[in-house]
Order: sequence, then structure tokens, then C-alpha cells
Amino acid sequence: MGIDDVLAASRAGVCRLSPAGLRAAMARGALVVDTRTESHRRAQGEFPGALVIDRTVLEWRLDPTSPWRIPEATGPDLEVVVVCRQGFSSSLAAASLREVGLHRATDLEGGVEAWLAAGLPMSDEPADVRE
Repeated sequence: MGIDDVLAASRAGVCRLSPAGLRAAMARGALVVDTRTESHRRAQGEFPGALVIDRTVLEWRLDPTSPWRIPEATGPDLEVVVVCRQGFSSSLAAASLREVGLHRATDLEGGVEAWLAAGLPMSDEPADVRE
């Protein structure tokens, strides 16, 4: 099984969000998590309203049962939308979050590149980086 198979499995049966769908999710209070590297965030800008969480600690910060969770990790019904540069690693991250019980975790189809291509703005505010 190669990475294409793993990626396809991570997306199977999941409603991934378009940029417009993500805007609607944000309006209803979804938690947006940006896992892009610092260099990608520098090049593309900061995602509006997102928490920046490094991919290496994502599950520990969002699992509501983890002693290392962030305050926003309120329970298994939390709607979480992961964004990355192109929508590949975010699919894998969202699948991992579903594995730890966040059954509403999904991602932005096409990543920040799709958001920008849709003409949607990035933020001028500093990133909310969670360690």
C-alpha cells in the first residue's frame, strides 16, 4: 500500500470542504487548525482565525482526553477543519484526528492554495501559534 492508497483511505466517506464550505464552517464556530510550516505561512500569509499547531503534536493538542490538550479541545463533537498548503497532509491529519475520536474532523480541499485561488483573504494579524 503506497501513499496514494493511504491518502484515498483517509478521504473515503469524508465531506471535505471547499473554500465556501470552510467559510460556512467558520461562521458556525468550527475550529480551524493550520498545520503549514512557518516558511509556507510566511510565503502565503496567515490563515484567518486559525490556530497554528505543528503536525508533530496535533493529536495531543486536540484530543479532548489528552492532558496536553488546548482549551479549545472541548469534546468529540468539536468540528475541526485542518488546512495545509495544498490539501494533502491536511487529509492525513484529519483522518488521524478522527482516529482519536474527533469524528467531525475534516480538511480544506485544495488547501490554502484553493482558498487563495477563490480570491479569499488571508489575515494581517499575527498567527495564534500553539506549542
